[in-house]
Amino acid sequence: MPPSVAAVNTATRRVLAFAVGGLLLALIIATQMFVNVDPLSVHRTDAVIMLGGAASERLPVARQFQAEFHIPILVISHTDTVGNRSADETCNSAAFPNPDLICFRPPDLDTRGEAESISRLIEANGWKSVTVVTSSYHVTRAGRLIGQCTTADVQMVASHPDLDVFQWIRRFVIETGGLIDATFRPECANHGAEM
Repeated sequence: MPPSVAAVNTATRRVLAFAVGGLLLALIIATQMFVNVDPLSVHRTDAVIMLGGAASERLPVARQFQAEFHIPILVISHTDTVGNRSADETCNSAAFPNPDLICFRPPDLDTRGEAESISRLIEANGWKSVTVVTSSYHVTRAGRLIGQCTTADVQMVASHPDLDVFQWIRRFVIETGGLIDATFRPECANHGAEM
């Protein structure tokens, strides 16, 4: 016997309700992982590090944090990319050696390259703790990658971008994929064996 119209409608409503519920759950999780990432407490560290990209948003937060906590060293990822212009200008106009500013160029212009460089800087300078500033959507993945490369205390601080709904959805997709990649393909995988 063919199913009745009422049975089909009930099944369709259940599937639709399940899909909407799944979408809402995914949005709640994404919001917690990529938007509401501010730490409950922050503390003074040995250096403040600004990751490359979105410098007009990230650099003021890094400088403000440095000033508020009297942190002696600002570290900037120098990438010579459009989104990093204000940070790159800071590095290009500075006189080196400079005890207050370190500019580094990651070997690869991505978060993995920055994680490797930060690990080397931490070791070379004997830092026990660092504050890393990046956009809120990037905090979870960047923190995981950097944490895979060092045993130092890594405190992540978010800058908050002004994105529209479509840009946030794009970021959710990109960062979710990146987080899965960081989980299954850890950076500095041999780091723990060397320590």
